[in-house]
Amino acid sequence: MSVTAAMVKELRQRTGSGMMECRKALRETEGDMDLAIENMRKAGLAKADKKSSRIAAEGRIAVAQSADTKSAVIIDVNCETDFVAKGDTFKEFANAIAEAILASDVSTLEQANELALADGKTIDETRRGLISKLGENITLRRFQKVATEGGTGFYLHGEKIGVLVDLAKADSDLAKDVAMHIAASKPQCVAEADVAAETIEKEKAIFVAQAEESGKPAAIIEKMIGGRIRKFLAEITLEGQAFIKDDKVTVGKLVSGKDNKVLNFIHLEVGEGIEKAEGDFASEVMAQIRGEA
Repeated sequence: MSVTAAMVKELRQRTGSGMMECRKALRETEGDMDLAIENMRKAGLAKADKKSSRIAAEGRIAVAQSADTKSAVIIDVNCETDFVAKGDTFKEFANAIAEAILASDVSTLEQANELALADGKTIDETRRGLISKLGENITLRRFQKVATEGGTGFYLHGEKIGVLVDLAKADSDLAKDVAMHIAASKPQCVAEADVAAETIEKEKAIFVAQAEESGKPAAIIEKMIGGRIRKFLAEITLEGQAFIKDDKVTVGKLVSGKDNKVLNFIHLEVGEGIEKAEGDFASEVMAQIRGEA
C-alpha cells in the first residue's frame, strides 16, 4: 500500500512527531495507521527509558491557584536545556501539571504522575511522549500544595524561581509583594521563633570567639554578642528583613500594618540541589545526529 501525504499528515496530527518519522513508520506498517502509532509509542517509551538517567537540571517553576486563592500548588518540572525550558510545549506541559495537581488530592510524585490531563493521557504518559518528541530527559521533580483559611499569593521570576505565600487574610497585592521580596532576599523562615535553637547557638559560639579576641570587658562582649545575634536573626527571617520596595520598614511591620500575617512560604528554584555534569557539547550533538543519544 502506498503512503500518501494525507496519511502522513494524519499521523503527524495524532502523534505530534516529525514528517520523516511518520512516513517511515507508515512504510514499515504498509499504511496501517493504528499499528504505526503503536510502534511509534513503543519506540518513544524506549527512548524515554534510555534518557531517564540523564541529568535534568534546567526547567521551569509553575503555579496554579484556585479562584478564591485559598488553595494553590507550586511545581518544579525539569529538562536538560534552557532552550527546551523556554519553549511553549514545555511551558504548557508544566502549567497543565500544576492545574491537574491543584484539582486533585494527591500528595506524592507517584500519585501525581498517574493523574490524567485534558487529553486523557496521564502526566507520566505525556512526559514520556515529550521525551521522545523533544529529545531530552524530562521529570516532574517536586511539588507543594497549600490550603489555607486565609489566602495565597505567588510570584514567578521568569521560569527559574517561584515563591508561594500563605497569608492569614486574603490580600493578593500584599502576597505578591511579599513573594517578590522572598524571591530576591531568600529568608530562611518566617519569624525568629522558627529558627532552630541549634542554629542560634552555633552562630553565638562564632560571635563569642570573635568578640573575645577583641580583649574587651565581659559586659561589653555580652552586649556585642546580643547585638550580633539580633542582626543575624533579622537577616535570615522574613519578618526581620528590610522590605525590598521600602528599606525603612521591615516585612514584619509591612504585613502587620495591613492587619495580616505570613503563615508560611515556599521558595523553589530550578536546579537547586542538582549537581550539573560538565559535558562535551559537540560530542553530545554528534551523538544525537548518529542516533546514539
